[in-house]
Amino acid sequence: MKNWCVATICVLTTFSAAFGAEKWESLFNGKNLDGWTPKIKGYAFGENFGDTFRVKDGTIQVRYDKYDGFNDQFGHLFYKTAFSHYRLKMEYRFTGDQCEGGAGWAFRNSGVMLHCQDPKTMGLKQDFPVSIEVQFLGGKDDGLKRATCNLCTPGTHVEMNGKLVKRHCIDSKSETYHGDQWVSMEVEVRGNEKIIHKIDGKVVMEYDKPQLDPSDADAKKVLSGENVALGMGYFSLQSESHPVDFRNIEIMELK
Repeated sequence: MKNWCVATICVLTTFSAAFGAEKWESLFNGKNLDGWTPKIKGYAFGENFGDTFRVKDGTIQVRYDKYDGFNDQFGHLFYKTAFSHYRLKMEYRFTGDQCEGGAGWAFRNSGVMLHCQDPKTMGLKQDFPVSIEVQFLGGKDDGLKRATCNLCTPGTHVEMNGKLVKRHCIDSKSETYHGDQWVSMEVEVRGNEKIIHKIDGKVVMEYDKPQLDPSDADAKKVLSGENVALGMGYFSLQSESHPVDFRNIEIMELK
């Protein structure tokens, strides 16, 4: 029996090594923005206007202390590699006061954009990349529910329960997270088949068939023929006028 167990372990180890185990890999070194590039509305790709995206205490910080009002200068920090099938997880927290001039809906509002267009193809004054947005929201002091890990669709659509959904933003079934606490999120992306949102390991939203919106002006620029399926792209962290921190950003590519 002992020899049989040893032989079995050897076989399983060899199998795992041959086919490669799916494992988490860090995308942020905690020291600088190596591998990440900003695109801020009104500025060229790579120009970090106002030191919007910075690193401190092992976190990626989004700050506006060098802004003279927000002026709709939406920003996105892109990771260098495009992905298709993967799990992505991170922690985020909102902090401080919203930048003067930020919209009411942008209070404690940020997110991660999935299946983004190549940031080099974005227009100089384009607000958001064509993408699937996992929207992060923090609670207000009005006592009303404000879910997080929601879905928004700049230049895109999805399907739910077999039906095409054209509504721009849809709330998840998460609880409301108040204050400056860290929130753990994860998203599982299966190409153009399925996307699942999780908070603290619990599924709060899922949908199918992410696709380009052929009627959207920005989406038209990246649309190839009549194929609207959206199964691969870059991802980016968002800057929408409220200070926010990100840490422990990890990805697991799926076979």
